[in-house]
Amino acid sequence: MQQLPAFKRVVTGHDARGQAVVASCGPTPNNFPLKAVPGTVFYEVWNSLGSPAPLDNGDDPTAQPLQLSPGPLGSVIRVVDIPPDSLQNQVSAEDAAAAFAEIGEAHAGTGKAESKHKLMHRTETLDYGIVTEGEVWLVLDDGEVHLKRGDIVVQRGTNHAWSNRTEAMARMVFILLDGQYAEALKELLP
Repeated sequence: MQQLPAFKRVVTGHDARGQAVVASCGPTPNNFPLKAVPGTVFYEVWNSLGSPAPLDNGDDPTAQPLQLSPGPLGSVIRVVDIPPDSLQNQVSAEDAAAAFAEIGEAHAGTGKAESKHKLMHRTETLDYGIVTEGEVWLVLDDGEVHLKRGDIVVQRGTNHAWSNRTEAMARMVFILLDGQYAEALKELLP
């Protein structure tokens, strides 16, 4: 299987005189290959713990265990490598459940034997997903969409999965914002 290209993270800050400087430049220091879904890697780029986000020279907020969703009023940006379904299909229902436990949100996994994809999940977040390498299919309860490099998904707290039906790795950039379901919609959700 082909390797996806490396990328670097550039973090800016300010020096003691208030001048803009590069605080760090290089690969993401906090990466999480999922044991439960071989080939899947989460590259944590940055996160914020509230809104408005503090603009300071603080420590790297990604130096913590992997958590799928941002905290209250927070945000996350990450890169995710998605292996082909030929690898993902070898994942058992138990492994699929373990994958969500591994990323800090066991309750997010909604996949069942009759689900359209084993890795179906739902988070109470607004997610922007951008395909940067390869192809994936956005799988929903009712319908799916084929996505290629450059395509963008605005995912509004829906039950979904990412299916890679090729034999090449795919990569997406995700920006997640803490969200809250509207009362009328919350009443309809399981």
